[in-house]
Amino acid sequence: MLDPSSSEEESDEIVEEESKEVLAPATGARLSPSRTSESSGGLQPSSRSSSVRPSSPSPSVVSEKEKEELERLQKEEEERKRKLQLYVFVMRCIAYPFNAKQPTDMARRQQKISKQQLQTIKDRFQAFLNGETQIVADEAFINAVQSYFEVFLKSDRVSRMVQSGGCSANDSREVFKKHIEKRVRSLPEIDGLSKETVLSSWMAKFDAIYRGEEDPRKQQARMTASAASELILSKEQLYEMFQQILGIKKFEHQLLYNACQLDNPDEQAAQIRRELDGRLQMADQIAKERKFPKFVSKEMENMYIEELKSSVNLLMANLESMPVSKGGSEFKLQKLKRGHNTSIIDMGEENENQLSKSDVVLAFNLEVVIMEVQGLKSLAPNRIVYCTMEVEGGEKLQTDQAEASKPMWGTQGDFTTTHPLPAVKVKLFTESTGVLALEDKELGRVVLHPTPNSPKQPEFHKMAVSKNCPDHDLKIKLAVRMDKPQNMKHCGYLWVIGKNVWKRWKKRFFVLVQVSQYTFAMCSYREKKAEPQELLQLDGYTVDYTDPQPGLEGGRAFFNAVKEGDTVIFASDDEQDRILWVQAMYRATGQSHKPVPPTQVQKLNAKGGNVPQLDAPISQFYADRAQKHGMDEFISSNPCNFDHATLFEMLQRLTLDHRLNDSYSCLGWFSPGQVFVLDEYCARYGVRGCHRHLCYLGDLLERAENGAMVDPTLLHYSFAFCASHVHGNRPDGIGTVTVDEKERFEEIKERLRLLLENQITHFRYCFPFGRPEGALKATLSLLERGLMKDIVTPVPQEEVKAVIRKCLEKAALVNYTRLSEYAKIEENVGRLVTPAKKLEDTIHLAELVIEVLQQNEEHHAEGKEAFAWWSDLMVEHAETFLSLFAVDMDAALEMQPPDTWDSFPLFQLLNDVLRSDYNLCNGQFHKHLQDLFAPLVVRYVDLMESSIAQSIHRGFERESWEPVKSLTSNLPNMNLPNMNLPKVPNLPVNLPQMPSFSAPSWMAAIYDADNGSGTSEDLFWKLDALQTFIRDLHWPEEEFAKHLEQRLKLMASDMIESCVKRTRIAFEVKLQKTSRSTDFRVPQSICTMFNVMVDAKSQSTKLCSMELGQEHQYHSKIDELIEETVKEMITLLVAKFVTILEGVLAKLSRYDEGTLFSSFLSFTVKAASKYVDVPKPGMDLADAYVTFVRHSQDVLRDKVNGEMYIERLFDQWYTSTMNVLCTWLTDRMDLQLHIYQLKTLIRIVKKTYRDFRLQGVLDSTLNSKTYETVRNRLTVEEATASVSEGGGLQGITMKDSDEEEDED
Repeated sequence: MLDPSSSEEESDEIVEEESKEVLAPATGARLSPSRTSESSGGLQPSSRSSSVRPSSPSPSVVSEKEKEELERLQKEEEERKRKLQLYVFVMRCIAYPFNAKQPTDMARRQQKISKQQLQTIKDRFQAFLNGETQIVADEAFINAVQSYFEVFLKSDRVSRMVQSGGCSANDSREVFKKHIEKRVRSLPEIDGLSKETVLSSWMAKFDAIYRGEEDPRKQQARMTASAASELILSKEQLYEMFQQILGIKKFEHQLLYNACQLDNPDEQAAQIRRELDGRLQMADQIAKERKFPKFVSKEMENMYIEELKSSVNLLMANLESMPVSKGGSEFKLQKLKRGHNTSIIDMGEENENQLSKSDVVLAFNLEVVIMEVQGLKSLAPNRIVYCTMEVEGGEKLQTDQAEASKPMWGTQGDFTTTHPLPAVKVKLFTESTGVLALEDKELGRVVLHPTPNSPKQPEFHKMAVSKNCPDHDLKIKLAVRMDKPQNMKHCGYLWVIGKNVWKRWKKRFFVLVQVSQYTFAMCSYREKKAEPQELLQLDGYTVDYTDPQPGLEGGRAFFNAVKEGDTVIFASDDEQDRILWVQAMYRATGQSHKPVPPTQVQKLNAKGGNVPQLDAPISQFYADRAQKHGMDEFISSNPCNFDHATLFEMLQRLTLDHRLNDSYSCLGWFSPGQVFVLDEYCARYGVRGCHRHLCYLGDLLERAENGAMVDPTLLHYSFAFCASHVHGNRPDGIGTVTVDEKERFEEIKERLRLLLENQITHFRYCFPFGRPEGALKATLSLLERGLMKDIVTPVPQEEVKAVIRKCLEKAALVNYTRLSEYAKIEENVGRLVTPAKKLEDTIHLAELVIEVLQQNEEHHAEGKEAFAWWSDLMVEHAETFLSLFAVDMDAALEMQPPDTWDSFPLFQLLNDVLRSDYNLCNGQFHKHLQDLFAPLVVRYVDLMESSIAQSIHRGFERESWEPVKSLTSNLPNMNLPNMNLPKVPNLPVNLPQMPSFSAPSWMAAIYDADNGSGTSEDLFWKLDALQTFIRDLHWPEEEFAKHLEQRLKLMASDMIESCVKRTRIAFEVKLQKTSRSTDFRVPQSICTMFNVMVDAKSQSTKLCSMELGQEHQYHSKIDELIEETVKEMITLLVAKFVTILEGVLAKLSRYDEGTLFSSFLSFTVKAASKYVDVPKPGMDLADAYVTFVRHSQDVLRDKVNGEMYIERLFDQWYTSTMNVLCTWLTDRMDLQLHIYQLKTLIRIVKKTYRDFRLQGVLDSTLNSKTYETVRNRLTVEEATASVSEGGGLQGITMKDSDEEEDED
C-alpha cells in the first residue's frame, strides 16, 4: 500500500517530528514509501516517547536480563496497540460494509478429525471387530471392516494427515466407500438383493460404528448449527471472531464499539466519506511530491495515480448505491469532483448539481393515541361521547363510543404525511339527543404540532372549549409519536442568518436531509408545508462551534457553517442540542476537521480535568470514557496515515492461524465471514490485490512447509492472480506493478515450485489414499502453471514431464525406504540372519510392495486427468520402485542354499500381480524376475525328472501289485527334499500346493475302488503335481513357457511308457506262475496291472497331450503303446483261460469212443451200479470249470476299472472258448460222444453262453457260427444219446428251460 501524505495542518518540517508519533499522530504522520517491516505492523514506533517506553535506569543498575525484559514488555505493548488499532479498522468494516458480502457459494468445509477423535474411532472399530457392539454383520462386512481398520485407520499416513489438519470425517467415509465397492461388486449375485442395497446397508453399518453410542439426532443438530455458522455470520459473531483473532478483550471491544458509534450508520457513512476524501488528498499529494513506490516501469507512475483515484471513485459509487431510505430522490453527485479538505464541488458544474426543493422528499408516520378526557361534568353520566382525529390534509378517524361517566378509549390512529410540521386536530363530540339535530355536538378541540423530537409518552392537553359547553376545564390525554424517516438525520428549531439564504435572523424549524450518500441539505420548513421554504446544500461547507455573535439576540449556543464566500450562523437554545446538530452536520459535510465542543476543550485544558458536562449527549459520554481508558488515539486516528498493506498482512496471517486451528478441515480456505471482512478491508483501505495474494501465498507456503495440509487449488487461485498481475495480463487491463511485488512474486514462485515438487515426491504421504479429493490433480496443474515463464506462453510438455519424472524417481526411493523401515528389513543388518528368516522377510516385503503398487493405481491415478502421460510416468515410477526391491530380493535369494525351493512362492506372488498388470507385464523388473527364477525352474524340473525315473525303477523292482486302496502311506519316499512351503498371510493370490515326493496320507481315502499299483499312482500323482505346479507358475515369457510344457509332456510320455512296459513284463511273468487247472483264480495283481493300464490311458490324455501346435503328438504315441500293451495282456489272459479249458477237454478226451480207458470206465460203472448208487460222472469237472469262469468274470468285473477293456476281454474269451470247443468236437466228428462227455459239454456250453450274455457280450458275438456249430453237434449227440441211453442224460439237455436248476 502506498504511503499517505500529511494533512493540510502538517507543516513542511513534519518529517523531523515523525519519530515522536506512536500510533495515529494528531498532525498526520507520514510513512516511508517502502513497505515497512512486518514487526512494525505499519505503525511508526516511538523512539523518544516517555508515555510508551519507561525511563531506563542506568546501565550499572539494570542487568542485561532486565533490559531484555523491558524490551519484551515494550514489544508486547506495541503489538497490543497495533492490534487495537487494527481492530478499530476491522470493526468499521464489519459495522458498515459497502463493498463486499459474505459469499454463499463457497464449498462447505467438513469437520476435521483430531488426534483424540481418531483414537476414539479406532477404539470403536476395534470394539466392533471384537464383537463388543450390538451391530449385526455378516462375515463379508466384517472382513471389509477388518481390512479398512488395518490398512486405513492404523496407517501412519492417516495419523500424519490428522496432524496436518486435513482429515475430515467425510474423508474416512469416502475411503471406506471406495474400499468396499470392489468387494461388493465381486460378491456373487443374490436373487432379490441388489449390490446397491448391500452397499447402502454396509454404509449404514459403517456410520453406526463410526458414530458409536452417540445419539444421531443430537449429532445432526450439532452439525446443522456448525454448518450454519460456517455459511454466514452475524455482525456480533464477526466481532467476536476477530476479538479472538486479534486478542482483544471484551471490555476493550465495548469501549471502542460505543466510542466509534458503530451502531450509528450515519456516523459510519460519514467516516467512510472522510476516509475517501483523505485518500484522494493522498493521491494528489503523491502526484505533487512525486513520491511514488518503485515501479518496474517509469510510465506506471501516472497510471498509479489514476488507479488510486479510480479505486476511490469505485468506492464512492458503491457508497452512493447504499440505500438512504425506502423512498426518495435518485439525485446523485458526480464523483471525483471533491477537493482538498473542504470538499468543494467544481464551480463549473454547480448549477447542474444544485438541489431543488422538489428533490427533498420526506415521509413521516404518525401515531395518535387518545387515552382519556378529564373535566367532563356537565353531561349526564349515560351520554355517549367520542373523539375524532385528523392530520391536516389527511383522512379523519373516529374512536369508539364511551359513556360520559367513563370517557376512556386508548384508540390509536395511524397517519402518513409529508409535512415536517404537521397539524394534528383532535375533537371531542357528544351525540345530539334532539330530534331535529343533524350533527353531533362538539364539546372541545385541541391542535398539536408534533415533531420527531416531541415527547413520545402520553400527556394531558387543555382543550379549547366550544361556546355552548359549560365545562371550561376540559383536558385530553394524548400520545403522539412521529417517526423519524431514514433520510432525515436531525431536526429542530434553530436561529439562523446567512448571506444567500435565511438573510434575516429568525427562529426556524430545520431538517437535515440526506438526499443520497454524498448529498445533504439543511432545509427550513413552515407548518403544514411539504416542501422546504429554503434549503442549503452542505457540500463544501465546514461546520464548527463558534462564540456568541454580538448583535444577534435569541439563541444561546452558536455554531456556523463556512464555505468560501459564505458563512451561515446557527444558534440553538441549549448546549446539548448544539452538539447534536454539529455532530449531524459534521457527518454530512464530509470535512476532515472534527469539531470539538468548547466544554470538552476546557476539560482537556483544565488541570484537574474534572469539568462536569450535564448537557453533553451520550456519544460524548462514550468518547470521554474511551479517552479515559487510552482508546481515544485509536478512534481518532486518521486511517490514511497508516500502511494498510502491512497491517493487512498481519490481519490475514492471524486470521489464517485462527482458521487453521478451528474445528473445520479448511485446507487453508477462509470461512465466508473471514473472506467478507478481508475483502471489505482491502477495498475500503486500498490494499493492493497482488500484495494481498502474495502475502496469502507466503503464509500458506509457510504452513505447508511446516506440515499443514493446504489445498493446491487455493494456491492456484492466488498464484494465477499474482502471475497475471505481474506479467501485465490482468482481465481488467494492465495495472501498475511495483518492483517489490515482482521480486516477491519470483521468490514465492520458487518456493511454490520447490513445495510442489516435494509434494509430488511425497505424494503417498501428502495425499494419502487420494485425499483430499482432486488434490494431486490440482498440484500437477499448479506445477505446470508455476513452470510457465509468463502468463501466455505454455510450457513445453517435455519440460513438465521431465520435472515430474525426476520427482517420481525420488518418490520411488522415498516410498521404498519408508516401506523397508516399516517392514523392519534394515534392523537385521549386522546380525546373523538365517536364509529362511531372510526369505520370510522378503516375502512379507513383497506383499507390502504389491500393496503400495495397488494403492498407487487405486488412489493416485487421478493425475492422468491433468496429464495424459501421467500413467506412463507412474509405470516408470513403479519400475524404479521395483528395481529397489529387486536389490533386497536378489540378496535374499543369494543366501538360499542350493537346490531348495522355498523361494517359489515369492515368484508366484510377484508374477501373478505383474502378469495381470498390462503396463508391468514383461517390464524391466518382470524380466529380471524371470531371469532369476528360470534356472531354478529348470533345475527343479531336472531333479524331479531324475527322481521320478528312480521312483519307477525302484518301485517296480519291489512292487507287490497290491491296489492303492489297501495301502496307507507306505509308498517309497524319494531322496529329494519335501516342498513344505511357508504359508504367506494375506496374499491376494492362491498359491498352489507344491508337489511332495511321497504319497500323502490322504491319497488312499480318495479312491473308493481298486486302482493301480502304488508305484504307478505315485508316478501319475507326481507327474500331475509337477505339471500343475509349473502351470500355476504362469510363466509370462511365451517361448520358455512352451518349452517347459513341451518338456514336461515329453517327460510324462517317457515315464508312462516305461511304466506300461514294466507292467506288461510283470503281467506276463505273473501269469506264467499261476495254475493251469480250474483251480485258477484271477489274482488281485492281474487286476491291478489292468488298472495301471486304465490309469495310464486316462493320465496320458492329461499329461501327454499338447494343446499348442502339435496336436496330441506325445499322447498319440503313448496311446498306441497302451492300446497295444492292453491287447497283448488280454491275449495272454485269454490264452491262460483257453489253456485251462483245454485241460478240462483233455480230461474228457479219456472218454473218447474206442479207447481202452473208455471201455474200462464203462464196464466198471455198469458193474458197480448193480451193488451201489454210483455218482453221476463228469458233473464235478463241468461245475469246477463253470465256477472258475464265473469267479474270474466277477473278479475282473469288480476289480478292473476299464469297462471297455473288460468287454473286449470277455468277447475274446468267449470267442476263444467256442473256438476251442468247436475244434475239439470237430476232431471227434466221426465218433459218438460218451454220455459223460456230452453231459459235461452241454453244461459248459450252456453256462458259458448264459454267463457271458449276463456280462454284456453282444448277441452277435454270442450267436456266432462257431457257437451254432457246437450247439448243433451237441443237440444231435443229445438226441442220439436219448435213444440209446434212455434216461442216461438225467435231464441235462441243450434246450433252454426255466426250470433247470443252476448248480454252482
